[in-house]
Amino acid sequence: MDNSKTQSGLMRVAKAAASGLLVALLAACAVGPDYKRPEAATPAAFKEAPTLAPGEQAGTWKTAEPSDAAHRGEWWRVFGDPVLDALEAQALAANQNLKAAAARVEEARAATRAARSQWFPQVGAGFGPTRQGLSSASQSLPQGSGPTTSTLWRAQGTVSYEADLFGRVGRNVEASRADQAQSEALFRSVQLALQADVAQNYFELRRLDSDQDLYRRTVELRDQALKLVQRRFNEGDISELDVSRAKNELATAQADAVGVARRRAASEHALAILLGKAPADFAFKETPLVPVGVKIPAGLPSALLERRPDVSAAERAMAAANARIGLAKSAYFPKLDITGAFGYEASTLGSLFLWSSRTFLLGPFAGTALTLPLFDGGRR
Repeated sequence: MDNSKTQSGLMRVAKAAASGLLVALLAACAVGPDYKRPEAATPAAFKEAPTLAPGEQAGTWKTAEPSDAAHRGEWWRVFGDPVLDALEAQALAANQNLKAAAARVEEARAATRAARSQWFPQVGAGFGPTRQGLSSASQSLPQGSGPTTSTLWRAQGTVSYEADLFGRVGRNVEASRADQAQSEALFRSVQLALQADVAQNYFELRRLDSDQDLYRRTVELRDQALKLVQRRFNEGDISELDVSRAKNELATAQADAVGVARRRAASEHALAILLGKAPADFAFKETPLVPVGVKIPAGLPSALLERRPDVSAAERAMAAANARIGLAKSAYFPKLDITGAFGYEASTLGSLFLWSSRTFLLGPFAGTALTLPLFDGGRR
């Protein structure tokens, strides 16, 4: 008796192991090419780099390790400018393009979660009545008999699962993950571009403030010079040509000052947009630029490529397209769906939850449905 129970238990374990092995083998039959990261040739040094002496190396070489997701920190603090620090913080908190990129990242993450959910069984529940009228012909009743109507109450749970025979689900998850990585890289690219644009517009504004101060003093000097020339002309010391030349120099200085003021207004408006504000609600105090010496090493071309999020985004887009090749090819192969339901069924609500009303349902072919496309007009 004990031996028979032991043998029965071993048989069940063996069947479960065989089933698991079969599913694993089937899941390994993913169609389509596996993605391989392409190699890009990079120069040994920048074109503008000085010529190296014989035997001298341009830098320390290493295996390429993409690090576009590496935290870059608050790089603008190297300038030691608290005003710039405050502007960068405002831009990161309120810029609309950055918010849109963050929303696209959340969308891609949700799509990845939706794709991964196909690896798990789908469980549902239902409750309610159905009313049906059957014709006399379908029940082999005498001609002229009216239709037979009936009401059926059901309360049941359902389970469905798709066995990933040829990698359809796996390739879809692979593509979704690559799309998510691409969205995250594009977000970092937008973030880095925003930080750079804020710093660039800030220093451009301060440079224009210096120019504006210079042209303001130039206009004052030209105006004083014109008054002096006019006085000398009135005394007959110089000719009218000298007066015309002085007037022309003053007009030129005034025109240059107006041009600088316009460029400053354009930069101020651009900075306001980057900060997520209306230009009418933003005013930047005039602050002439003070030169700041910051030395940044050029580095190696390969090292810079590793840190570029836009390059990573392009590579992830190619990986997603590669995965979708397998997803498209899987449509040519059979699809196995396993379904089942268990619950209660009765003609009256009062007797619905009696033990005698229990019922179960398995799909065709012992709870499975194996489908194979034969003709669809070229859709696949």
